[in-house]
Amino acid sequence: MPEYLKKATLTSKSDASDVHATVKGILADIEERGDAAAMEYAAKFDGYDGNVILTDEDIAAAIAAVPDRLKEDIRFAADNVRRFAEAQRATLIDTELEVVPGLIAGQKTIPVAAAGAYVPGGRYSHVASAIMTVTTAKVAGVSHVTACSPPRPGEGIAPAIIYAAHVCGADTILAMGGVQGVAAMTYGLFGLPKANILVGPGNQFVAEAKRILFGQVGIDMIAGPTDSLILADKDADAEIVATDLVGQAEHGYNSPVWLVTDDRALAEKVMELVPGLIHDLPEVNKDNATKAWRDYAEVILCADREEMAATSDAYAPEHLTVQAADLDWWLNRLTCYGSLFLGEETTVAFGDKASGTNHVLPTSGAAKYTGGLSVHKFMKIVTWQRATREGSRPVAEATARISRLEGMEGHARTADVRLAKYFPGVNFDLSADG
Repeated sequence: MPEYLKKATLTSKSDASDVHATVKGILADIEERGDAAAMEYAAKFDGYDGNVILTDEDIAAAIAAVPDRLKEDIRFAADNVRRFAEAQRATLIDTELEVVPGLIAGQKTIPVAAAGAYVPGGRYSHVASAIMTVTTAKVAGVSHVTACSPPRPGEGIAPAIIYAAHVCGADTILAMGGVQGVAAMTYGLFGLPKANILVGPGNQFVAEAKRILFGQVGIDMIAGPTDSLILADKDADAEIVATDLVGQAEHGYNSPVWLVTDDRALAEKVMELVPGLIHDLPEVNKDNATKAWRDYAEVILCADREEMAATSDAYAPEHLTVQAADLDWWLNRLTCYGSLFLGEETTVAFGDKASGTNHVLPTSGAAKYTGGLSVHKFMKIVTWQRATREGSRPVAEATARISRLEGMEGHARTADVRLAKYFPGVNFDLSADG
């Protein structure tokens, strides 16, 4: 039975604010009154009075403000994400199968027509989110991608976000944040095409808006606070483990980080190091990391690696790092995670920013049933079939009998009429008990 050397005093549900009514009201108002309502909320919450749809001149000015080295880094990250997304896209193929002689069924992949990519831009300028969402959508073949990001009062969207969205292929850049930005993409305000799917991380209001709108529009996932788990054995470097935990704790005051290990000495050393590493952070990062470590972090001691793996699968973390021997064993054994980072030589921040895998990932245990954002999220896998008359015969017979067994006589007769036309004079037994 795992031993908790440090136990969380709070969980993500402990801070569940009731934002549902607020978000629902804003969405309803914007749906009814359109552009004018969205602009009113933008003025109230964004404090911005510039262009809502960025012009070519706006984009050019932003690009000019981005340092060349940063442009190179953004292009490097975007290229990695693009190449990985292209490899994913290649796994989705149109196919067909002759199910029975004369009846062919097929699969066809079709990208959605329009996507809305939300890019956070509050305390942190999430350049990487623009890269992850826009690039992946365009590789999938989405015709129109709107990149939406909250502008800062009197400034607008951070130039680096604009550059990233532009270089990754965004067709429109929308300077609007929060619920109003999500609504604008969903309802097709300001001349935008209505989004078929909304993707990208955001605060609790953005997440709630996506949850409410799901069904009317597709979404990537319902996101909660970001979380990370590290599996480490006795040979792991305690300083690196502690640094990685702190690096993820700075995401937010309620971002859980977990260490699971089979070595007590390592666990104790990590717990000793973390407070000092947090103290050395800049003030803007320190508060989040302090609260996340104090209230949400856990350190769990297990008997062996199998118990470690089972514990990890039970948590189903968004980010999962393995700093332990025999990496292939862990790769084959672990089953529940958003993205896996194997070995000391890689870290969550690499995936978050530039290595190529997507950083929009399932949180709050959702990795038990879903993966993260990929080209697959933007694709519809549809099916088709065609048959010769002879090929339709056994299917029609089975369909008629199954339909009657179910009490669906209308269904049965759609098979009957074809059999009667294609095979006149043949006496078929199409009763349910035939």
